[in-house]
Amino acid sequence: MSSSDIFFGEVLGTAVLILLGGGVVAGTVLKKSKSFEAGWVVIALGWGMAVLTGAYASTQLSGAHINPAVTLGIAIDTGEWGDVPTYVAGQMLGAMIGAVLVWLAYYGHFQEHLLAREEVSGSVTPGPRAFDEGAKRTAERRPSDPSQPGPVLGIFSTAPEIRNTVQNLATEIIATAVLVIGVLTIGVNDDLALSGTGPLMVALIVLGIGLSLGGPTGYAINPARDLGPRIVHALLPLPNKGGSDWGYSWIPVVGPLIGAAIGATIFNLLF
Repeated sequence: MSSSDIFFGEVLGTAVLILLGGGVVAGTVLKKSKSFEAGWVVIALGWGMAVLTGAYASTQLSGAHINPAVTLGIAIDTGEWGDVPTYVAGQMLGAMIGAVLVWLAYYGHFQEHLLAREEVSGSVTPGPRAFDEGAKRTAERRPSDPSQPGPVLGIFSTAPEIRNTVQNLATEIIATAVLVIGVLTIGVNDDLALSGTGPLMVALIVLGIGLSLGGPTGYAINPARDLGPRIVHALLPLPNKGGSDWGYSWIPVVGPLIGAAIGATIFNLLF
């Protein structure tokens, strides 16, 4: 594979990953969406299908890493580090493109969700057109401190349900170690490689991780998936969006990288 194939393959695959993964979250979070409040199982299924589609889109060009943690795990396993920067650059750019596409696809819903109702200093205040439906609308909280995470940040990046640095970091490490062990194990299975079902198996692993280990932190398990869209959230002209939670942002980057290193080390010791 040439460097250009790797770069553009990772851009394409990661953009598709974030478009479909961020899209399923947007559909369940944003008002007026047909899948509004569909729940966690739908989100986990959507992310699994996002991995499947992104992997198949890029597998012929770059091998479909679409995740710096996977790239790190493979590099540790094979000892080949020369293309790692190219992979990560493509993944970051693709993640940012995918996040922008989610915003464009749901543009009107972002406006509706963020402007319909606001809560300022403890009182609910109607926003534009809020009088049309009055009490039928769900009150939306507007952060009194713009630096605090806003009501749509979860569409772009992850956040913990309980903020505990050690626990949050451990969750991301464990979940990513499982992912990398699974990816590397699939990679040495010749039957899966020949049949082309490897991406399907990885997608099912991600689905399983989401259902089993996704509850505490939202299972980033992918530094580009979290950091790229978080940067886009910070840059987009979204009204009342709140902050991008930069104080937490290092955990879904460092945790998956540590988990990848542990997963690859365990794989090497056993296989």
